[in-house]
Amino acid sequence: MSLAPGTKLGPYEIQSPLGAGGMGEVYRARDTRLERTVAIKILPAHLSDSPEARQRFEREARAISSLSHPNICTLFDVGQQEGTSYLVMECLEGETLADRLRKGPLPLGQVLKYGIEICEGLEKAHRSGVVHRDLKPGNIMLTKTGAKLMDFGLAKSASAVNPLSSGLSATMAGDAGPLTARGMIVGTFQYMSPEQVEGRDADARSDIFSLGAVLYEMIAGKRAFEGKTAASTIAAILAAEPQPVSSIQPLTPSALDQIIRTCLAKDPDERWQSSGDIARQLRWLSKGPQGPTLAAPIATRRRALFWAGMVLLAAVAAFLLGSRWAEVPLPTTQFEVNPPANTYFNFRGLSGPPVPSPDGSKIAFVAFNQGKTGIKALWLRSLDSSEARLLPGTEGAMYPFWSPDGRFLAFFAAGKLKKLDPAGSSAIPICDVAEGRGGAWSTDGVILFGNRTDSLFRVAASGGKPVQLTKLDEGRHETSHRWPQFFPDQKHFLFVAQSPAIPASHMFVAALDAPQAVPLEDVISNATYSNRNLVYVQDNSLLVRPFDASRLQFTGEPVALAEHIQNDPQFNYAAFSVSDSTLIYQTGAVVAGTRLVSYDRSGKSTVLSDEQDLIQTVVLSPKGRPVGCFPGDRLRAA
Repeated sequence: MSLAPGTKLGPYEIQSPLGAGGMGEVYRARDTRLERTVAIKILPAHLSDSPEARQRFEREARAISSLSHPNICTLFDVGQQEGTSYLVMECLEGETLADRLRKGPLPLGQVLKYGIEICEGLEKAHRSGVVHRDLKPGNIMLTKTGAKLMDFGLAKSASAVNPLSSGLSATMAGDAGPLTARGMIVGTFQYMSPEQVEGRDADARSDIFSLGAVLYEMIAGKRAFEGKTAASTIAAILAAEPQPVSSIQPLTPSALDQIIRTCLAKDPDERWQSSGDIARQLRWLSKGPQGPTLAAPIATRRRALFWAGMVLLAAVAAFLLGSRWAEVPLPTTQFEVNPPANTYFNFRGLSGPPVPSPDGSKIAFVAFNQGKTGIKALWLRSLDSSEARLLPGTEGAMYPFWSPDGRFLAFFAAGKLKKLDPAGSSAIPICDVAEGRGGAWSTDGVILFGNRTDSLFRVAASGGKPVQLTKLDEGRHETSHRWPQFFPDQKHFLFVAQSPAIPASHMFVAALDAPQAVPLEDVISNATYSNRNLVYVQDNSLLVRPFDASRLQFTGEPVALAEHIQNDPQFNYAAFSVSDSTLIYQTGAVVAGTRLVSYDRSGKSTVLSDEQDLIQTVVLSPKGRPVGCFPGDRLRAA
């Protein structure tokens, strides 16, 4: 830095350095006339004599002076003193998006919020005839009031036809430091459009390509295009398609995946043609067709089904329209379908509800064979097919769950946890599990699973010996930890802690590296987190409630999605499952309730009553009335 604290540039007194880049130094300063804090950008000494550098500096001043918008850093003044040119801008408190991304990907809610704000700032610039040409995380400041675009040093008029003259630098952002190259390419390689890296004219659609790369990194936590050299990065930009963000972050809405893919189209004519259109799509996605609480759990490109058998199973989803510009509510599509021939569904039969694949394209479910009582197996149905197919080698399967990439199905059968590639391979044992009660598979290859009479265990998806993760709380008389579900950070997870008294069975949150459980108030069924919401059942109503996964707390009130959801309090399990695009739930009364039976000392039984509801706890009266029990379960004395 070349300016010491106390140095004055006109009425501005330098206080401290804020940062430096290849084309400027930025200082915190005090405006002595208005008594306010400002940021001052000057040309570094080694560029002060460069006509091209001064031209770029002046271009930035002209570009910013024409832009007045809440999502663009405001220019207050320009000046020159003793050969030093400077810009006076608002002093932004916060951190750059680049700094934030070093901590990992952003939650979906923040991606949508900042994405909308970036789009609105870009739209203002483009409508004012300014193309940024260097949109990247380092040029986006995250403040308390929102995202703000900075550094228009490479900006040009949208009407300009010729690229900058040779001699300017292109920066390779990465751990190895800046990499410069002589030529007509300007910008930061990883975020540049194909036309920019080829030295062709850049227009507003070039900024849209860069925006897609920024959105991608915000969700995935990694760049869309990377290489060890400038050449390999450019080759990727020109010819490679980045890995879909939904395959990296499975809970990413399919609609958002499509928005980003359209931004990153190689041909400018195939991209979104306006950042305002993208803002409207992101705004719609943040609100959802049913209101804010339904934002992304129901967005998909495929049609979903209502499954019907002995009781109704429902899948709710939306069909993404092909038009890139149409801002319309995504319609919900529903169908009724019977189980496969000679089979039936039985939620209470230790099977679990159907589970959608992470991308919402398939549904796996357990069905019972009518000809062989109690024989069950896994079936798979693609939502673009009218038929389900039996998965061989899955006899006795229960409580299936998917791998994050949708390649494998895991399930419990014959005292083991197994995994199966539905494409055709045989089931492979992962580990021994006496009586499994639900599982969850992280993107890091960790599987959590519950037991009927034990705590949660973890095991590698590749197989091995399970390791106990949680510990039953004797003070709460806990008998089982079950139904785990990972949060997006793949470290924290939900689970149900079961105890003999129904009010004491609650949903808890813990972490792989800190398994001390924290209860979630008001949640006593299994629950699933999806796109800033927690989905769970209360009083047989399926609820969706805004939830902050970073703070692990609710942020809004619940909204009912459906009524009369099958809910088995004996298992603390409700019949629903969720992916990023599909919600499946099973309605209707649970088949069979509770039979209360008394036994005398000789073992003679007397049926006291047949209850429609499931009763988990029976308490003897002071006069010693007979003990109650469940059919097929052990006697339970109060």
